[in-house]
Order: sequence, then C-alpha cells, then structure tokens
Amino acid sequence: MKTALVIGGGIAGASAAYFLSGLGVQVTVIDAGVHAASAVPSALINPVRGQSGGVDARATDGMALTWALLQTLTAAGFDIPYGQTGVLRPIPDDKARARFERNLPPTLAHRWLGRDGLPTPLPPAWAHALWLPEGGWVDGAAFTRALLAASGARVIRGRVTAWTAHSAQLQEAAVDALPDVHTVLHCGGSVGSGWAGEARTHRMGSLLTLDRAATAVPLSFGAYLAPAAAGGVLGATYETPVQRWPTPELPLASLGWLLGKGDGLADLSGVGVTGRWTGSRLSGLQNGQDERGVWHLSGLGSKGFLLGPLLARELAGRVTGSLA
Repeated sequence: MKTALVIGGGIAGASAAYFLSGLGVQVTVIDAGVHAASAVPSALINPVRGQSGGVDARATDGMALTWALLQTLTAAGFDIPYGQTGVLRPIPDDKARARFERNLPPTLAHRWLGRDGLPTPLPPAWAHALWLPEGGWVDGAAFTRALLAASGARVIRGRVTAWTAHSAQLQEAAVDALPDVHTVLHCGGSVGSGWAGEARTHRMGSLLTLDRAATAVPLSFGAYLAPAAAGGVLGATYETPVQRWPTPELPLASLGWLLGKGDGLADLSGVGVTGRWTGSRLSGLQNGQDERGVWHLSGLGSKGFLLGPLLARELAGRVTGSLA
C-alpha cells in the first residue's frame, strides 16, 4: 500500500488526509494541534468576498463540496455545528452595489432584497441587501476534527520544522514506527510556517464570542455576525500583514473598531461578550508539487472552508496518480 505523510491537521491537511484515504493511500498526519485559522468557532461559507464583492472562479463548486462533506459526516454520526442558512451581505450605497453586481456570476444563486423581505433586521443606514441562499456558517474546529477522524489516518502530535519529499523533521524527539513514506504533503498553516522559519505572509485576526446569536443568519460587510455552536460570534479584525508569525494579541484599537462594526450591522443591546478568539491566516496559495518533490496545499487565507476541501480533493487525485 502506498503511504503519504501529511504535515498539518487544519482544514487543508484534514481534507487531504480524508480524500487520500478514500483513494486507498495509508495516511499519517503530523499535527501540533495548534490551528491558527481552522479552529475558528464560526467560519462563514461565503462565496462573495470582501467589500468589493469578489467571487472566486471555484466558489460555487467549493461551497457545494463543503456542504456535501458536512452532510456526509453528520450522517455518519459526527457532531459538527453548522448552518446552511444563507448569508446576508448589507451594502451601504449604490456605488458599492454596482461593484458587487459587476462581480456576481450568473451561475451563483443570489438576489437583492427589499426591507420587507429580509431574513433578519438591518439598521436603516444600509441601502441594499444581497442574499446568498447557498451560504452559511460552520464550526471550524469540529469540521476539521471530523474530517481527520473519518479519514482513519494515524495522527502524531508534534511540531515539524523541516521536510523533504519522503520525511519530516520534528522539533521533539524522533517518532518511532513511522512507515516508509512514499510522498509528503505540506499543509501547514500560519503557525506551522512560522515554526519552520518560512518567509510567508501572516495576518492576525480576532473575533468576539457572544452569549447568543445577534442575528438569525450571518451578516457580513467589513465585519461579520454569525450564529455559533454556543451563542454567536462577532468577527473579525485583521491586523497589518507581517512576514513572520507573530504572538497572538488583540490591540485595543482593533477591539473598539470591531464593536463599532458590529453595532453598525445589528442591534447588539442585550448581547453579552463571553470571550475572544485570536488566530492568524497564512496568505499566498501554494498548491502543487515543488522542485524537491514535496506536495503543498497551504496559504488559503480567508477561503479555507470555501475552497480547502475542493483543492484537497483535486490534489489528492494528483498525488495518487503520481504514486501509481
């Protein structure tokens, strides 16, 4: 049987392990259990990105696969909080709406709503509202845990500091009984990239956990409000990108900015803040095999749960083809 070593157990690595195992590959995952972005308590499955309304060419396919995986895993008994509820994008003015309309492909399900048709109330300052019925939210940590468990992969806890096409170097003592490795997939995120000393682009962000969901469906423009497994979330701040992984922190100015954005999206009176979650995203997509023979899937940025499983499935097919 062919064997693969996957470095990293976040959404990219867990998805790669799941699909490789399904193709008959024996998978070992080395994972430190520190997932800077994949452990977010409520991640949006949102095909229309940012304040300009950009839509990735693979967004519709990626979203469909993510929902299909969630349905398969929950049917198999895994507890994954998620909601295929739709996503509402409030739009502040006609100019912003025009930007969004230029980017919306006809294949993406969407419609513009009047105030009498909103699924959740919006403050009067918002001029328009774009409804994305196929969007929603997912508990990132639960999703990645389920993918990893369903893969049947052997999981080794450790920090990888270097790798080749057939091996990995751990910061801790050497791991015994590691099978002969036919191929290596590096799926490390921001934290793992930092440990390995890579010069990559990291962007820290934080969200606040709430004692109840402030809205019935996710809202997103600048910041986002969404339901979660326990209550809801208000996210997210994004600090200035840096080239080395930073120690997680939340500047007070960012906290004030985030609360202001939340107040602009919905009525937060009576909603309590229960905590803070901080993580970092790794930008700069690496997807494929490098000159040393190592396969990579990392740097998904904010699209981890939208495109990660889709790209992992495609990469798994390429990897197994190379092992034939």
